Amino acid sequence: MMRLVKNGLMYGNLYEVSSPAMVERYNRAMYQLIGRRTELTEFHIDISGFSPEIGDELDDIYYLNPNGSNRQFILLSPEQKKAPLLNARFSTSRTIIRSYFDQNEEQLFALTARDAVVGELVNSVLVVKEPKDLFYIRDIVVEADTLGGHAEASDELAGKIDRFMSEDDAWWDDLLISDMITLARQTGDIVRSPIKLTPQSCTQKNFYTSHFGGLYIFQDVSQPACISVWSNKPGDDIPVNESFNLTDPESVAAFLSVNGLVETLTAKWVPNAQSIIKQKLDFIAIDTAANEGEDLSYVSRRDLRNLMRKYHDKMPAEYHSLRQVWLCLKAGGKLPKVPVTDPAYFYLLRAQNHADRDLVNMLLAQLTPLDFRQLFICHKDAFYAAYKTWHEQKKTYVAKFLAEEYMVDKVGTREELFGPEPAMDTDYVDLGLGRNVGPWGRIPRASDHDRYEDDEDDD
Repeated sequence: MMRLVKNGLMYGNLYEVSSPAMVERYNRAMYQLIGRRTELTEFHIDISGFSPEIGDELDDIYYLNPNGSNRQFILLSPEQKKAPLLNARFSTSRTIIRSYFDQNEEQLFALTARDAVVGELVNSVLVVKEPKDLFYIRDIVVEADTLGGHAEASDELAGKIDRFMSEDDAWWDDLLISDMITLARQTGDIVRSPIKLTPQSCTQKNFYTSHFGGLYIFQDVSQPACISVWSNKPGDDIPVNESFNLTDPESVAAFLSVNGLVETLTAKWVPNAQSIIKQKLDFIAIDTAANEGEDLSYVSRRDLRNLMRKYHDKMPAEYHSLRQVWLCLKAGGKLPKVPVTDPAYFYLLRAQNHADRDLVNMLLAQLTPLDFRQLFICHKDAFYAAYKTWHEQKKTYVAKFLAEEYMVDKVGTREELFGPEPAMDTDYVDLGLGRNVGPWGRIPRASDHDRYEDDEDDD
């Protein structure tokens, strides 16, 4: 994994904590939250204040998230907002914390100058014991304050000031005045420099969680479903009608189509479909060549073509179907029909431009593991798990490619692959396929999912 670390592909953009004052401030925050301290004098933290070095020291990578449900955080600097979120149990957690940073940027700048800010992403479920518990997680409330309680004291002082200014006899209330003076010593002049952290609450309906081996939960769609990453099903007591797993491609494809969540790369509004598909072919060829023991340290475009010729007969089915589509696009001919059962089917999809675009692309990344770039961009935990299983030749190539081709222009690459970022209020947009129509016609109905009203003979 050191290749990834050295190339900034793992533990990149973490915030360094090295000064004795900041280490002590972190220790006081850590002790307040979990009753433990670190002996380290230098370490790095993510956007939530989690440190992988401290996780190793304590032999507990979830020391700030013990039950995997209500993540606690330690904020030492506004610079933390640039950092990733490590060991995320929910796909929405980083977005929530980053949004909190943005909404309270000035206040956090002032507060963290004097003290650490500690808090928690609070929901009604304290412990997730079974899949149905996840459906009770709806409203996530961000609660935060400094170790010294400056924000709470500021609110209390503001209330006393209002009382002092509005009550006729307040001038003679020595106890009230004494309390105001005591609080002001703690908060400073809140009239000129107000201290108030804006409370934040958000609703979590569609999300991915790493609990139970990985679950994609979609509740805020026309046809809700719970999708398990592995072959096991979530259970029969969950409050949605549909539950299946990623090893059931027909059900997954029908769900994505009926809810209008995906579009095909070959659609006329995707301007760079040829280059995207060509790169996917390259990634598959690299995987095959690595499995055959080829040295991939320095691979040019000509080398890739030679590898494709050399191992043409050993390429997986995904490669041959994708290549046929690419050849037709290049020649301007009629595109071949790619059925759901074809291994290349999901490689030709991407999320439509809606609020859950990143979540859907995350799901598609797990369905298309040979596209290592999309896996890295959309689902880092799955990428790291897959990386450990690869041949050394592929690890070398992937680390070099991502560092030289993706990291230099992350925004441009994401826009090329997935289209422009959706607006905050973006909802489903019908681009011509319709909610019940897949990229190559209607999705065939799976035998055990009769609610999808598709005709069998339209396959």
